[in-house]
Amino acid sequence: MKKNLITLGLMCLSTITFASDAKLKSQLEKIGATDVKISDSPLTGFKMATSNEGVVYISQDGRYVIQGKVFELKNGKAIDITNQGLLAELNSYTNEMIVYPAKNEKHVMTVFMDITCHYCHLLHTKIKEYNDLGITIRYLAFPRGGMNTQTAKQMEAIWTSADKVKALNDAEDGKLPTQIKTPDIVKKHYQLGIKFGVTGTPNMVTSEGELIGGYVEPKELAKMLSE
Repeated sequence: MKKNLITLGLMCLSTITFASDAKLKSQLEKIGATDVKISDSPLTGFKMATSNEGVVYISQDGRYVIQGKVFELKNGKAIDITNQGLLAELNSYTNEMIVYPAKNEKHVMTVFMDITCHYCHLLHTKIKEYNDLGITIRYLAFPRGGMNTQTAKQMEAIWTSADKVKALNDAEDGKLPTQIKTPDIVKKHYQLGIKFGVTGTPNMVTSEGELIGGYVEPKELAKMLSE
């Protein structure tokens, strides 16, 4: 009897079918996702999919989709690993970021910001404090009103300036660009922000891919990152 049960179990396992990555991509495209990329996942039985909608996990048979935060329990901590699949895309924009490096760098924070945002301005006034605490700040553009706004065009002018740091500093001092540009680079940053789940500014992304929403004081942020 025991032998028969084992045989039956093996037969059941052998009937589980795994869809190809192309099939999984097709399944997600049928429900409206675009720019779908399938990759391996830390969840057993699931693949990770990134798209214009962000990150989801799709079962390897293509029947189930999980959307929402995923945490890994490690060393007594719950680590948010939801957006780790977007880190390669995030870091591919390194040359387009406006960077304020810490001399003794301990942490790197990528900040989605808007030049009309009060709390982004507050964060920017404290750049030296973040840097002194070993936190490098890297800015990506996220005009809250979308692409068809004056702000998006002004931010494009800043991000394509020969001296991006000076252009942003000037804008934060109230000296906005006099020439505006079609938001091409800004559009890429904005779309990436949507994938990360950014809905407002500032939003910060840690080097592990965790999203921190809202403004955080320099000392408080340093404490959070060191825990």
